[in-house]
Order: sequence, then C-alpha cells, then structure tokens
Amino acid sequence: MLRLVAAAAAWLVSGAALAGPQCTSEPKSKWLSEAAMKAKIAELGYTYKVFKVTAGNCYEIYGQDKAGRRAEVYFHPITGSIVEEHKS
Repeated sequence: MLRLVAAAAAWLVSGAALAGPQCTSEPKSKWLSEAAMKAKIAELGYTYKVFKVTAGNCYEIYGQDKAGRRAEVYFHPITGSIVEEHKS
C-alpha cells in the first residue's frame, strides 16, 4: 500500500513539473494578441506546428528554432519574452 501511495505521489509531482511555468495572473486584455505574438515568434526565428495558451497563462509553441532544432518554448504573454525553452 505504501508503494502505491508513493508511486501516486511521484506521478502527481512529475505531472506538475510537466505543466510548465506560471507566467502571469494579469487579465488577457493586457496580453499581446495571438497575431502579435505569432509575429514576434517569427521575428525571433522560430517556426511552429503548435501554438497554444498553457494552464500557467503562457504562450507556448512546439516547433523549431532558427537552426532547425526542435524546440518547446514558453513566452510571457504581455512582454513576449522567452520564459523557458527546451531544445532537442
């Protein structure tokens, strides 16, 4: 039973870690529009297949950086700055 509880706790913690960063609690009326954010992403040299809003109120893409490497990138929705980036 203890192993089951420990496994469940580990699963919950790992799920939280995969959720990504918390970007803002500001209302969406203060955010860059999706079109403006997509333009900024292109200016930064990224292409993407997926563009979404995360549970942590970030803009997130799955795509490629300018060198062609796969990238998962979280952007602050008000400033457009990169909050977190994972490349492979």
